Amino acid sequence: MQNKETVNLIKKAKRRDADAFTELMQFYMKDLYRVALAILMNDEDAADAIQDTILVCWEKLNTLRQEQYFKTWMTRILINKCYAIRDKALHVVDLATYDEPIAEDRYNLEYKEALSSLDEKYRSVLTLFYSEGYHIDEISAILKIPQSTVKTRLKRGREKLAWYYREYGKE
Repeated sequence: MQNKETVNLIKKAKRRDADAFTELMQFYMKDLYRVALAILMNDEDAADAIQDTILVCWEKLNTLRQEQYFKTWMTRILINKCYAIRDKALHVVDLATYDEPIAEDRYNLEYKEALSSLDEKYRSVLTLFYSEGYHIDEISAILKIPQSTVKTRLKRGREKLAWYYREYGKE
């Protein structure tokens, strides 16, 4: 979808066009899922965060000032929802209740394992930069941290991933 089409959909959605809003959400669903999964590391919690985000976006869409920042605005809402869900999850889950992945791509499984070994602060920055394609200044705005911190976390996250692959022989 082109940027002009997206802006038109956002304008329609602001006028309470449910079909336009639905199309927008479907367009950004993969992006939302990747960010939520990077923070929460759990499909069910990621789905909950996305659902809450969609609801807030629909209710607060009229507060969006500039249509070109819709994705950044929506991602910030999602990150806040993810943090709220993570903070509420105080219970311990028995790992024996989870089934092994049956037919998952080995590369994706290894990458998820490597990513899960990182602190959340590195995981979220790496995901926003590499998976979502945000620039350093955009990540800085989304996470509300200085650009130098984003650069440092990217560098350290890459170093930790490289160490993980060297240590566990998964290059």
